[in-house]
Amino acid sequence: MTGERIATLDIVRGVAIMGILAMNIVAFAMPDAAYLNPSAYGTEGPADLASWTFSFLFVDGRMRGLFSFLFGASMLLVIERAEAGGRDPALVHYARMAWLLVFGLIHFYLIWWGDILSLYAPVGMIAFAFRRRRPRTMILWAVGLLLVQFALFVAIAFRFRYVAELAAAPGASRETLAQWADMRDGVGVYTPARLHEILALYRGPYGGIVHEMVTENLLDPIRSLVFIGWETLAYFLLGMAAFKTGFLTGAWSNKRYCKIMLVGFGVGVPAYALLAWLQLRSGFAVPDIMAYGIAATVPFRPLMIGATAALVIVLTRGGGPLVARIGAAGRAAFTNYLGTSLMMTTLFYGYGLGWYGHLSRIQLWIPVVLAWALMLLWSKPWLDRFHYGPFEWLWRSLARWQLQPMRKAS
Repeated sequence: MTGERIATLDIVRGVAIMGILAMNIVAFAMPDAAYLNPSAYGTEGPADLASWTFSFLFVDGRMRGLFSFLFGASMLLVIERAEAGGRDPALVHYARMAWLLVFGLIHFYLIWWGDILSLYAPVGMIAFAFRRRRPRTMILWAVGLLLVQFALFVAIAFRFRYVAELAAAPGASRETLAQWADMRDGVGVYTPARLHEILALYRGPYGGIVHEMVTENLLDPIRSLVFIGWETLAYFLLGMAAFKTGFLTGAWSNKRYCKIMLVGFGVGVPAYALLAWLQLRSGFAVPDIMAYGIAATVPFRPLMIGATAALVIVLTRGGGPLVARIGAAGRAAFTNYLGTSLMMTTLFYGYGLGWYGHLSRIQLWIPVVLAWALMLLWSKPWLDRFHYGPFEWLWRSLARWQLQPMRKAS
């Protein structure tokens, strides 16, 4: 049992890793404000706006959350198997998280600014303390953490609205205007000069991008931990609880999964549709993006994540060639995650093909679909011959301080 794969975990993880690319593609290809604000860049017509709406309703946040659920579940699985195999679970776990942090920081500073691994590693170190808690206790802790996250985002949203009103008032001081300009950078529509600066940076040489990361963005991994670590830990705990109860291993009946879908989508989709409409109605005003696009989504996102996981589990129960390939993509999720960063930065950044800022939002689905096809094409044949994906093998070997067997016996 200690070496067996749990197919359902791999399949759901495969869907999540593919969905994360659909979520991240705008951040690879456009100035970062476009990720939250479609009016900032890349929206040229109704199709682009429809693409944003679809992503807001079904992709953004949900796929990151689903991947976080799976990370928590897999983390607990590794800990339990270490204990069953007579190894020190703390040593195994903290070695894995330490090397994950190394991978994450390399990824963040040298490849792409949207890295999530440098957040997962320290949060995973904290989550270890909850490994023996009952599922109910884990869920209660997760709810508390989500309330903290919600309160933090609400406070930030109120701050944005307050400063926006001050800046819009007659006779606003130079200091207030400068503060508002600084706050809205990365969320609002860019000034022509600022937009030119960003496009020149990412269409330029590799050295300029790295210099930006290690100077202007040096402390971003710490900021991520402070500002979204609460929600991330909550998702890890929910994933651990979902693993313990059998939800993420496919142990529930279809009837129970359908109930989760009914509640999750029944509440989540109308709520997200309303929040999307509120942002559209305001023309994507920065205070409304912060209120409706960031803060107000926190309570509804876990419902949508659970419903999405339930849907994937029910739809893939019958197996088949495509399901097997999705499961293989999930087994090699670490390689697929880092691999897509290498691929997309090469496509979009100036040291590669230089497509940065040249594709509209709807056109970005073309490289997404092509990357999905590549994930499905390579993962299964590779894992038919080898025990691990390339980066999975490297991570495991480093964490155990010993080269792991790679090729399967013929």
